[in-house]
Amino acid sequence: MTSDQPSAEAGFWDRAVELALRGRGLVSPNPMVGAVLVRDRRVIGEGWHRSHGELHAEREAIADAREKGNRVEGATMFVTLEPCGHTGKQPPCADALIEAGVEEVVYACADPTPRTAGVGPERLRAAGVEVRQAEPEEGVDARGLIQDFLKRAATGRPLLILKLAMSLDGAIATHGGDSRWISGPESRRMVHRWRADLDAVAVGAGTFSADNPRLTARLETPDAEPVGGLLAVRQPARVIFDSGPVVSPEAALFEDVETSPVLLVTGPGADRKRLARLEAAGAEVLVTDGGGRRQRFLEAMDLLGARGVGSMLLEGGPTLAGVALESGEVDRFEAFVAPIVLGGGRAAVEGDGPLKMADAIRAQEMLVTRVGQDVHMSAQLKAW
Repeated sequence: MTSDQPSAEAGFWDRAVELALRGRGLVSPNPMVGAVLVRDRRVIGEGWHRSHGELHAEREAIADAREKGNRVEGATMFVTLEPCGHTGKQPPCADALIEAGVEEVVYACADPTPRTAGVGPERLRAAGVEVRQAEPEEGVDARGLIQDFLKRAATGRPLLILKLAMSLDGAIATHGGDSRWISGPESRRMVHRWRADLDAVAVGAGTFSADNPRLTARLETPDAEPVGGLLAVRQPARVIFDSGPVVSPEAALFEDVETSPVLLVTGPGADRKRLARLEAAGAEVLVTDGGGRRQRFLEAMDLLGARGVGSMLLEGGPTLAGVALESGEVDRFEAFVAPIVLGGGRAAVEGDGPLKMADAIRAQEMLVTRVGQDVHMSAQLKAW
């Protein structure tokens, strides 16, 4: 195969991305990766990274090809991320490709992590394997798969997705604080899917006090209507930004702290006795050093990234949303607009914001769709 055939290879990349997506919510802190093994323009083996600690996509594809009775020697591997050249929970993928006799490796995205960047391709080339990176247009979807991995590699901080549900006139609650439910059931199901896919879900102390939420991912089985069943999914960590703290050890989210950790982000002035009671209930406390609210938020993002949080869904409230936007850390904005008018109520985002329209945050890309009776607006603010 030659590099002047991007259109002929598009189908292989589509399939590799489709395979990679099967690992969503299961592989963090590793990236989602998919691979297809090809001979004579025909796919002979497929693989994806199924779960953190299990075989990587390249080894899965090789094993799949052999199980089907296909000859791997001389084949071409299409993989969404460059093959690793180091030993972690699994041995180097580059070694597996060399040992299998793969003739060519084409990867969509480079790996920016220091211990990995370029090591695998270099080892493959040294062994006589032809290696090339896909054309940029072929790598767009593959990069989209691993935005969390790429941001954390670049900054040490988690990918941050801000989610808001609001009325037509931009309110997230009535003037009395009632917010259940603005969005419809279809929108809420989408949010539960996101919770299961991401490492953490976060809210501010005000939202937490008003709603006493569990913040878990609750995904219905296909037959949930008559049976009421729930899918077993990986649960996100629950993050509460609370400087008081005002969170109580009797809160509902402490009932399943063993399966879904509770992380309390607070400041240096927090009540130590209250913190001790929350720690006794199972909370992990992350203390920022101080400074302005923007600086405290950035420090919290550093602490969460160091704790292993690679992606986080910020679900409220308006004060925390405003701080997150002011910090410049929001990567994606997900808004659900419901067909209701409150004629007042609490604004979706609070804060000073820019003085001039020219300084407003501009979306790089935006997609608008209908979800039940709601309008869903997905805006990409940053791309990694």
